[in-house]
Amino acid sequence: MAKMKVAQVPKAGADFEVAEREIPQPGTGEVRIRVQACGVCHSDVLTKEGGWPGIVYPRVPGHEVAGVIDEVGAGVTRWKKGQRVGVGWHGGQDGTCLACRRGDFANCANLEISGISFDGGYGEYMVAPGEAVAAMPESLDAAEAAPLLCAGITTFNALRHSGALPGDLVAVQGIGGLGHLGIQFAQKFGYRVAAIGRGPENAVLARQLGANEYIDSAATSAAAELKKLGGARVILATAPSAKAMSSLFDGLGMNGRMMAEEPSGLVLRDPDRFRGYAALRRVDRRAPHDREVSAGESE
Repeated sequence: MAKMKVAQVPKAGADFEVAEREIPQPGTGEVRIRVQACGVCHSDVLTKEGGWPGIVYPRVPGHEVAGVIDEVGAGVTRWKKGQRVGVGWHGGQDGTCLACRRGDFANCANLEISGISFDGGYGEYMVAPGEAVAAMPESLDAAEAAPLLCAGITTFNALRHSGALPGDLVAVQGIGGLGHLGIQFAQKFGYRVAAIGRGPENAVLARQLGANEYIDSAATSAAAELKKLGGARVILATAPSAKAMSSLFDGLGMNGRMMAEEPSGLVLRDPDRFRGYAALRRVDRRAPHDREVSAGESE
């Protein structure tokens, strides 16, 4: 049978290895995708280090996939060979559990995750359940489109559900893999965008991406600068630093909201401090909606 190459993790904590495998055949309800590009996400470390329970090794990571359907399995009617598609974190649902019956597929009791539950996009081909596939325009460059399947949907959904309106001040903390997309989405939503980074070297890129203001948090108090601008309706925090995120709270305007996309280590030590802010919310890349962690409704 025809062969393909993959970059796989042989066991938890082991180094990646390039291996040759037979090209897989799609089962019932599945499609086979010829991978054009796959983004590298920090969440791939869960596969690399065995940080998710139940991973069967060897495993091929990758959940930011752009490609073309190469073959369809029995029962697949929605997709066809030659169709341009993408695959993200969500790798399918059972359709029968309580969450699924409520339409909350991201919280399926038997949720599958691309690159964790089954082999992902770090290979020349991959097989995915039909419900895990999204149509992708032919006009998008594969390498630019692939990260939209995870980093893109995370920041887009955060802003989509943030409650901000065109003209509102929205701050994006961090100009990395998530933040650089968040700035662009915020600008397209019509917000007044303030990008927050460390160091003056990020200013040019931030403005090229669509930021109206750039705040160097290494040189000044980002919260104070946001207050000078009237206070942020939304702060989209993308850099995984609890200290950096916590320092921004005072930059929120009345009924402002912080959306924490990388909330590891974030602790609320003084609940009274957050009165007057609409909510502190955590954005879960695994779900189509952001999830509230703690809230202090204005009185």
